[in-house]
Amino acid sequence: MNPSFDLTIAEAKTAVRQLKRKPRSLQRPLVILGGWMDPCFSAPAIRRRMQKFFDDQRIAGISFGFGGTFDGCRQRTIEMVDQAFPTDDPFWTTEVDVIGFSMGGLVARYAAAPPNGTPIRRLRIARLFTISTPHRGARLAQLPTFNRLQVDMRTDSPFLASLNQSADELSYELVTYVRLGDMMVGAENAAPPGNTPWWVHTPPLQTPHLLAHQDPRIIADIARRLRGEAPFTTSPPAPLPTTNRRRTGPFSQR
Repeated sequence: MNPSFDLTIAEAKTAVRQLKRKPRSLQRPLVILGGWMDPCFSAPAIRRRMQKFFDDQRIAGISFGFGGTFDGCRQRTIEMVDQAFPTDDPFWTTEVDVIGFSMGGLVARYAAAPPNGTPIRRLRIARLFTISTPHRGARLAQLPTFNRLQVDMRTDSPFLASLNQSADELSYELVTYVRLGDMMVGAENAAPPGNTPWWVHTPPLQTPHLLAHQDPRIIADIARRLRGEAPFTTSPPAPLPTTNRRRTGPFSQR
């Protein structure tokens, strides 16, 4: 058990049932961003779960399919948010909370990052919750490929280096989660440099990465945060089982 995320699966399922009985309004619109090579699975699945906790229709899911670039994903995200939650602001979208699964967390960070050169509209994030996101790169991204997104998710990619150098510009709350045994991303990569994700063990017979967005412990903690209720996680995040000391850095886990 994680001492900073001391919640069993049975307790999480009970909490989820309780949340469903008393739906609340969202504090702001919620945007859910899907993962890599995921045409339309994770984002709609998370959206369906979150809709049960809120009597609020301001929830949008965005998927990115099989190809493209991070620039294209950023543009699609901003266009879809503008379409769902219009604003006249020429520089920012409407302020939203975001849940990013896997690559979706990187897309959110990139869409919110300050421009490098030509001014662009940015995603205004209040809180970003990432699940199994390769903030420091994905283990499997090292495999040979011509896919630009995969190349950019390699540990030593210029894209990630640039994204992680913008730590001082972070203007939103970032909360990261991962399940142990994630061989696609690596649990140690699921938070930006200098930080540790809130982790849980993976139940038997489940894939650590692909089903992480369905984990009732992670879902319950995010839902309580979105509802303005006390989360199940407690700060500071406990070190990963293979880590001897807690990492600290400019990205805050709050």
